[in-house]
Amino acid sequence: MEKKSYLKIAFSPDLEGKDRVIYRLLEIFPGFFAWATFSGVFAASYFYPVGAAFFIIIFDVYWLVKTVFLSFHLRANYKRMRLNIGTDWQEKLSRTRWEHLWHLVILPMSKEPEEIVFSTIASIEKNIWPKDRMILVLSYEERYMEHGEKVVETMKNKFTGSFDNFFITMHPKNLEGEISGKGGNETWAAKIAKKNFIDQKSIPYENIIVSSFDIDTQIYPQYFEILAWNFLTANRPVKTSYQPVPVYNNNIWDVPALSRVVATSGTFWQMMQQERPERLTTFSSHSMSFKALVDLDFWQTNMVSEDSRIFWNSLLYYDGDYESIPLSYPVSMDANLAPTFFGTVKNVYRQQRRWAWGVENFPYVVFGFTKNKKIKLRTKFYYIFNMIEGYWSWSTNALMIFALGWLPIFLGGREFNSLVLAYNLPTITRTIMTFAMIGLITSAIISMKLLPWQISRLLDNPEAQEINLFKMQRARRELFLYNKIFTTVTKVLYVNS
Repeated sequence: MEKKSYLKIAFSPDLEGKDRVIYRLLEIFPGFFAWATFSGVFAASYFYPVGAAFFIIIFDVYWLVKTVFLSFHLRANYKRMRLNIGTDWQEKLSRTRWEHLWHLVILPMSKEPEEIVFSTIASIEKNIWPKDRMILVLSYEERYMEHGEKVVETMKNKFTGSFDNFFITMHPKNLEGEISGKGGNETWAAKIAKKNFIDQKSIPYENIIVSSFDIDTQIYPQYFEILAWNFLTANRPVKTSYQPVPVYNNNIWDVPALSRVVATSGTFWQMMQQERPERLTTFSSHSMSFKALVDLDFWQTNMVSEDSRIFWNSLLYYDGDYESIPLSYPVSMDANLAPTFFGTVKNVYRQQRRWAWGVENFPYVVFGFTKNKKIKLRTKFYYIFNMIEGYWSWSTNALMIFALGWLPIFLGGREFNSLVLAYNLPTITRTIMTFAMIGLITSAIISMKLLPWQISRLLDNPEAQEINLFKMQRARRELFLYNKIFTTVTKVLYVNS
């Protein structure tokens, strides 16, 4: 396969001459497009309010249709995920030849507390996949050596007897070409596993499925079985990524409502994407063929969103012949939580900001498409359009929905406000968006069904049901107390006003 020098580009300074200018313009484009949209909305509301009003109505209808469309996807994936949770994947695997497969599990950690690391490894230990066909690598950072050594020593004492191949490694700091982040750590861990075990045992790379988990990822009992089954039944198992659904249930009863809503929204988006596999890319905790990972020289270590970048690396490396298969099976992670409410808000913002860094893939993908002539033109246009629409919607739609119903009325002047259109505009937009709330109803119902107590019922786990039911009842009592306090304060303010 021809050498592709552009595969590890992170930012425009990595290039020179004309290529650097092109890449820089592509970096600017998403932000420019978003600000141009806001500027256009304000300008149209002032200079051409009639046109802005019709645009607003059309946009609200578009949002209604999109909400209904995505609600169908959400319900479909919930049913699929529920079916997969209840399926005996070990029995399905028994009908195939699976004994040659290995699972390589990478756990890169930073400053996470000992109990989080313990819960993650304990969930892997409980999985029924044979531990002699598993390679587990826990990698801590030299930057946090004292904390890391303390945690890994505890994990070594608790789990060494549970795993036949348990490796602990330290990721050195300040390696050339790396930025601080998960990418460098997981790449180091994978290379250590390759050097110290896989190559020594002469295990074919095609027989290894590598899973890179965020350190707070707790897998459900049959994760490795459903992953292996999808690997064995994929058309091109090496040229495929395998994506579970992240549900943020680990600490769901302990976090404030704001964090729950944001976390659940992230889960819903991933569930909708699972029903559109042609648009699905890797995210956070994911799995892929070790052969493909070696071909790519592992994850990128010089940029932020390496979890999604690995999909685009693969798509360019294999000339468009790469896909991501939805597992429609959950992995449980932590929702954002801090000692104070405002600390939690800050953490939520930081997480959203990190996810927003995924926009750095846009210039990378478009630039790569200009260099790779073997990828079909239709494929290029499809991915470019979806990326533009996705990042544009994320950065603009919420503010547009908030502002568009009243902006032409405030800026359109007396002549526009004398029109019947101006008088009816708020009513029309309000009615359309009220119908769009059907998506909220669907989301509320499914969010209740995704709570830990409900999933533990599907897993037929009485112990987990009892624990989660107790926590749910405690959360309900706290919510009732907060409502009583809020109602009392409101009445006092009303009486004193």
